Amino acid sequence: MSSVGYIQILRNNHPFRRLFVAQELSYIGDWFTVIALFILAGEASDNSPLAIAGVLATRSFSLAALTPFTGMLADRYSRKGLMITSDLAACFVLGIVLQFDLLNNLSSVYFLAIAMVAAKSIFDPAQYAYLPNICTDEELLTANALGSGGWSIALGIGASIGGLTIATYGITTALWIDALTFLVSAICIMTLPPGGPDISERENTTPRVVTKEITDGWKYILRNPEIRRLVIAKALWSSGGGAQIFLLILIGMEAGFGDIAAGIGILFMARGFGSGFGPMAGRKLMTNKTLQPYLIGLAVGTSGIFYIIISFMDWSNLLLLMIFISHAASGFNWVQSTTLTQERAGDEWRGRVAGADFLALTFMMGTSAITAGYILENEFLQLREVIALSAIIQIIMGIGWILFASPREKEIFNQEPITSL
Repeated sequence: MSSVGYIQILRNNHPFRRLFVAQELSYIGDWFTVIALFILAGEASDNSPLAIAGVLATRSFSLAALTPFTGMLADRYSRKGLMITSDLAACFVLGIVLQFDLLNNLSSVYFLAIAMVAAKSIFDPAQYAYLPNICTDEELLTANALGSGGWSIALGIGASIGGLTIATYGITTALWIDALTFLVSAICIMTLPPGGPDISERENTTPRVVTKEITDGWKYILRNPEIRRLVIAKALWSSGGGAQIFLLILIGMEAGFGDIAAGIGILFMARGFGSGFGPMAGRKLMTNKTLQPYLIGLAVGTSGIFYIIISFMDWSNLLLLMIFISHAASGFNWVQSTTLTQERAGDEWRGRVAGADFLALTFMMGTSAITAGYILENEFLQLREVIALSAIIQIIMGIGWILFASPREKEIFNQEPITSL
């Protein structure tokens, strides 16, 4: 997994640079809408923890349900075309909702969350599968690290500015800004080269063919343990991470960093900058064959350790540093697992592998978030206790990877025969 430098890839790989700019624009806008959805859900439910967690759970479960299908689309149709369609669909949905003032109850908030995720479910597997078509093997790790860093910077900027925009100008203005970023992103992506897949031998699209291709994708994953393990790597983190993202909203409401929207935005900013810093600062570790088999488990466990600390500390400025470090580890896990999966999966399978990857991640994230919301809603545990519980789950998952997956990963990096996990 050798790689080129960040400046080098941006300077020399023009398609990647344009894709990177397009993603940054839409990602920044995304967080204007996400923060708005959390605020709207709280307003509609008297700040019910379960209702607020429902936004994250609705987004996660909707994405989990759609990604196996949209992953198949990324192996059948133009990946560039799918990304453009996704951006334009998201822009259209936001325009309709705002034009007709449809955000007037909790159900409409959840509807918008589902609609935006439906568009996103098309974009992510297509982008995931498209990237190796415009990057060399030497560029791929750098491209993923830079993409993750860019997503994280966009999260930090989008969440902080989005929170301040909502606090100052209102939710409607924030959502119009998001709609504009999707439109500009689509225009940028229109300038990219085609970039696969090879559809010369594809059958016509019918329900039978669609079902067969999705099923074939799962069979491919199941008979390749070196891919099967990586498909669950992000889910190991989201087993506690889904709850933690939801819990950041409640912490933001309590921590006193200003207006509620601004407070949530500041915590999400720390999360975003951390998740970008981790993979960019740790890129050298990802090429160390001695450490590679253990890195995913260590990253997941480290995320949990710092949330244990958060559960005991005062809500002071030091809280931002703990969030930053924990999510630096989660970003590291994301890039490591994504790059290895892209390298190991064949191009004709990459979209479906991405769909399975996102399915595991989002299903676990939704389950984690809604469980935490239910516990708090019914007062089974207090906020700090739920934070600690989510962290303990991550630590257990990290140890599980080291005990059960790392020996098999070590065989791969040592070029020894692969056996089943």
